[in-house]
Amino acid sequence: MFSLQTIFGKGDKFYGLLEASAESARTSAGALIELLNTSAPERSLEKFKQARITEKALFAEISQELVNTFVTVLEREDIEALNSALYKIPKSIEKFAERYTLAMARIGDVDFSSRAAMLEQACAVLEQMVGVLRQGMDLDKIKKLNDQLQTIEAEADRQILEMYRDVYEHETDAIRYLVKMDLFEILEKAIDRCRDAGNVVYHIILKNS
Repeated sequence: MFSLQTIFGKGDKFYGLLEASAESARTSAGALIELLNTSAPERSLEKFKQARITEKALFAEISQELVNTFVTVLEREDIEALNSALYKIPKSIEKFAERYTLAMARIGDVDFSSRAAMLEQACAVLEQMVGVLRQGMDLDKIKKLNDQLQTIEAEADRQILEMYRDVYEHETDAIRYLVKMDLFEILEKAIDRCRDAGNVVYHIILKNS
C-alpha cells in the first residue's frame, strides 16, 4: 500500500531548505564583518560569491520543489514570499561588499563595522525565526524574536541616520559624498531586507497559530 507521502511528496523538506537559506544570509553577514576587519591587500569577495551561489541554488530548489510537491507544510504563497525575502539578503550584502572594496580608497576612514555587526545580529535572529516554523508555530516565541529584530532594525536606522548627518554637515568632496551615500543606502537596505523576511515569518505564524 502506498503512503500519501509517497504519492504527494515530503512537504516538510521546505523547512530544511528555508533554514538553509536563512543560514546562508547569516553567513554572508559574517563575511562582511570579516571583510571590514581585513587589511586592504588581503580582502576577498570569494565568500560573498559562494554565499550568493548557495542562495541562488536554494532559491531555485525551493521554486522547483513547489512545482514537484503536491502537498506542502505551509501555503505555497507563503513559501514563495519567504524564499524571495531570504534570497534578497545575501544579494544586498554582496552588493555592499563589492562597492566597498572599489571605493574604500576614496571614502577614507568611514567605519561600517558596528552597523555590519547589527546586520549579523539581525540575520541571526531571522535564522531563529525561520527555525520556529518547524517547531510548532509558537506565536509567543516568534513575537519576542520579531520584536528583537525590529529593535535591531530601528537602532541600525538611527546609527545610519547619524552617518547621513555627518556626511551632510562635513563632506565637501562631491564624489566622496555620492559614494558614501550609496554605501549607506545599500547597508540600510540589507538590514531592511532582514526586517522584511522577519515580517513574512511572523505573518505565516499568525496565520497558522
